[in-house]
Amino acid sequence: MDGTLVDSEKLWDVALNEAAESLGTRLSDAQRLSLVGSNMDHTARFLLGVAGREPDADSVAWMGEWIRKRTERLFDDALPWRPGAREALAAVRAAGVPAALVTSTERSLTERALNTIGREFFDTIVCGDEVGGRNKPDPEPYLLAARQLGVDPARCVAVEDSPPGAASAAAAGCTVLVVPNDVPVEPGPRRIFRDTLVGMDVPALAALLPST
Repeated sequence: MDGTLVDSEKLWDVALNEAAESLGTRLSDAQRLSLVGSNMDHTARFLLGVAGREPDADSVAWMGEWIRKRTERLFDDALPWRPGAREALAAVRAAGVPAALVTSTERSLTERALNTIGREFFDTIVCGDEVGGRNKPDPEPYLLAARQLGVDPARCVAVEDSPPGAASAAAAGCTVLVVPNDVPVEPGPRRIFRDTLVGMDVPALAALLPST
């Protein structure tokens, strides 16, 4: 979702930089970019570590709630679409192809983002707080989405923009269409790279799958 469908990573930048400042520290560009695709608990622990604070359970929960509340306010405004993303979603829905949203973002924030994106595009939604702690790059988020759709992951195309997301989808057995945004993604098995989702309709997506 973030950085793939909508350009919400810039809003995460605001929230995370303000969170770091609340801890009396600052995030370098490299530190911020290392968090792209991460879930909330990992992000909270990372920020506490940068500030030299003990990342115990209470502190992680407090920091996560701080980030969550700030991001909720930012997500209440309309989110900017990534080029071609809305048209690609509409093409998949019009063709009747099952689709899932698989995001590291928690459900509460995802629901706010869906006010811009549209819930009608997805048959199921898997959020970062719904995978029992097995977040990207673990394959479970994509495996869970495939189970909920009733499809074979090997016949799925996952669209990703970050290293954790691409690793998760590839480990699940999906073909991964990588459209990098803020951070580079290394080449690897089952990864196909494009600069944009513009023109990515159902025939174009199907052509990415290995022949059987």
